[in-house]
Amino acid sequence: MKVRCLLVDDEPLAIRLLQKHLQQLDNFEVTATCHNASQAYEILCSDAIDLLFLDIRMPQVSGISFLKTLRNPPKTILTTAYREFAMEAYDLGVIDYLLKPVTFERFMKGIEKFNSLNAAVAAMPTATNGTEKSYLIIRSGTKHMKIYTEEICYLESIKDYIKIHTTDKSIIAKYRISDIEASLNEKGFLRVHRSFIININKITAFSATDIELGSIQLPIGATYKEYLRKAINLDNHLLK
Repeated sequence: MKVRCLLVDDEPLAIRLLQKHLQQLDNFEVTATCHNASQAYEILCSDAIDLLFLDIRMPQVSGISFLKTLRNPPKTILTTAYREFAMEAYDLGVIDYLLKPVTFERFMKGIEKFNSLNAAVAAMPTATNGTEKSYLIIRSGTKHMKIYTEEICYLESIKDYIKIHTTDKSIIAKYRISDIEASLNEKGFLRVHRSFIININKITAFSATDIELGSIQLPIGATYKEYLRKAINLDNHLLK
């Protein structure tokens, strides 16, 4: 089941930014959006909401005042342009307090706090016992996901996160790319750039500066050319 999110903010741009961030997470979905506390209350009465993103400064009733009226509020992340409400907000047991404009990096820290309440133990890459195809176990959102390595096209580093691009979806998880590199090297993967690890079997074309995985084109870092040449048994002149 996906995490069902409600976005409450009287600023349409703020809602659109949160929607954009949430679209990058496969296990989260925006169930509804609204612009004030009364609309939010109606939605909470009719829909099962797992995570509430709630603005503080809104017309008529503030986010904090609204939160105080809820007997059993969902897990809540407050969003605001003002710092001065933080102490009061945390007294209400909110997961996080995000200052606008909410960057993706800061947004993901809030998501990780939410995840920690639902899955305390982070999954690490897992090998097989020889009776099954090679796979990884990755924690993403509230789930531990089993990903067959043959379905992975490449991995992308996004600061303290990785984005795993498979043949049919993309998954964001809180790992550094270096944390997972060693395990993948033994499974037919190779780092070709400080930000990318590729599945060697997915290579369809290459040049001196770029490598193609079907319709995806990725840069080759200068320091990684020799490793790539050896890995796919190329003659020296091909990657000069």
